[in-house]
Amino acid sequence: MLSILTVNIGAASRERAEAMLRWLVARPEDVFILTETSGGTGTAYLLDRFLQAGYVVVHTPDANGDRGTAIVSRIAVSEPLSARFASVTIPGRVAAAVLDTEPTTAVLGVYVPSRDRSADKTEKKQAFVGSLLGALDELPPELRDWLVLGGDYNVIARTHTPLHPGFLPFEFGLLDALEAHGLVDAHERCSPGEQAYSWIGRTGDGYRYDYLHVGRELAGRITGCAYLHETREQRLTDHAAVTLKLGVDKVKLLTTGNPAEEEAATLF
Repeated sequence: MLSILTVNIGAASRERAEAMLRWLVARPEDVFILTETSGGTGTAYLLDRFLQAGYVVVHTPDANGDRGTAIVSRIAVSEPLSARFASVTIPGRVAAAVLDTEPTTAVLGVYVPSRDRSADKTEKKQAFVGSLLGALDELPPELRDWLVLGGDYNVIARTHTPLHPGFLPFEFGLLDALEAHGLVDAHERCSPGEQAYSWIGRTGDGYRYDYLHVGRELAGRITGCAYLHETREQRLTDHAAVTLKLGVDKVKLLTTGNPAEEEAATLF
């Protein structure tokens, strides 16, 4: 069994990162995709604690201080995939690796830029989406068909209820393009027709921004997918987490400690 969780950590402060760490280490998932990482002390603390405990951390900090994505795994990584996404306009917003599983499974975490009505932020988001889809085009089928893609896409589907105004064709097009690439929306496969939300706006309206997709060869191996709102309810972040279970045959687990326990031990 392979289990993956994605959550937007909201550029966590050090205090919130400590609470997020306690929540994450209590979770059963093997792999975490953390989006909206930052150059601040909270992200550094969180990733360092996992590294010190023996987890694999895949993260490329942005030289300009932009927000990003990290993969944290207690499954061994057999191959880094960063080079395959070097053409993405903001490389720090993607994190990718091939896991040591049977069958071989690749994981790609993404944090699509948000935007307002300004031209520069719209261009930034559109360029990122286009470059991400271009990189997916270049993946060989043996990677794309066994890929788990997840993170905060900052888009909604054309069928979203309610269908919030203001989204542009290229934003709806991201999900259309993923489907055209053979990537399956895991939640839609598990709960067809059910409208999920992962972020709640000031007006109380829900938006589904966070997703997990799987390649065509993994679609039949989905055994569970859910949105976990306790991260919002506990004020760890303003996003719900999303979790996925896949029936793979074998995983190579690392020998890891508990990051929270190791932190406590250093106090004495």
